[in-house]
Amino acid sequence: MDKPMHDIVVITGPTATGKTRLAALVADRLGGEVISADSRQVYRGMDIGTGKDLSDYIVDGRRVPVHMVDIVDAGYRYNVYEYQRDFLRVFEDMSARDVFPVVCGGSGMYVDSIVSGYRLVKVPVNAPLRALLAERSLDELTVMLSHYKNLHNKTDVDTVKRAIRAIEIADYYANHPVDETPFPVRNPLVMALFVDRETRRQRISDRLRARLDEGMIEEVQRLLAGGIHPDDLIYYGLEYKYITLYLTNRLTRDEMIQKLEVEIHRFAKRQMTWFRGMERRGITINWIDGNMSDLEKTDHIIARLHHT
Repeated sequence: MDKPMHDIVVITGPTATGKTRLAALVADRLGGEVISADSRQVYRGMDIGTGKDLSDYIVDGRRVPVHMVDIVDAGYRYNVYEYQRDFLRVFEDMSARDVFPVVCGGSGMYVDSIVSGYRLVKVPVNAPLRALLAERSLDELTVMLSHYKNLHNKTDVDTVKRAIRAIEIADYYANHPVDETPFPVRNPLVMALFVDRETRRQRISDRLRARLDEGMIEEVQRLLAGGIHPDDLIYYGLEYKYITLYLTNRLTRDEMIQKLEVEIHRFAKRQMTWFRGMERRGITINWIDGNMSDLEKTDHIIARLHHT
């Protein structure tokens, strides 16, 4: 097979569209390996609720290697800066081995950190600056932040806490040199799976029931019994939030299932909003009909990889 025109392929899209299996099939065809771009699959012991679906990585009896899964303990609060740092370590190792990387995941911030070509910096807490800003109103903080940058991202000034952090970050960048080393991912091919709204809703509902049958509640019980604080599991959102609320007697089982289903649908909508925002910023996302067969989707991506 000819060498691909792109240095990486990203398979993304909203939840319940079949990304994992497709990524494994593409990687197997290319002799490559998968790098997860899922913000919760990094945690050990959080398997059913995060949809690790490790059996999907077995293709014709071969296990396709996958990276960035099970790399930190549950209870830790992993972030996008750490993800980019760890991703680059894996990417550079695969490049040295001449192995083609297939990124798979629907966490928009994580995908964005790979394909946008900017380096994230871990900005430390500036306690004196925070103390200075603590008594300022949101309007005053908004004006201060506007002196650092154009406020395209309105979420920076949603709350006083967010605005203070945004000023803290902007001030850090203004006073520290930026890493000018070129970002190593230079020509990504971004492919995103899409299904119509009703199909997506049905898949989400079916998958939720299946995961509950597979023992998702028992998984959360084990995490709690292992010493993970309920607030830490609630922090992870979706399945872990609502099942923890049920297990700590703040929701009934029926309420938990009903609220969880609604929130997963809302999450899928937020994912689509993020992807559309990436497109508005100039990132090309190639959308694929998620109802095509696995073979058709795999062939389509392989063909796109070999054309500019």
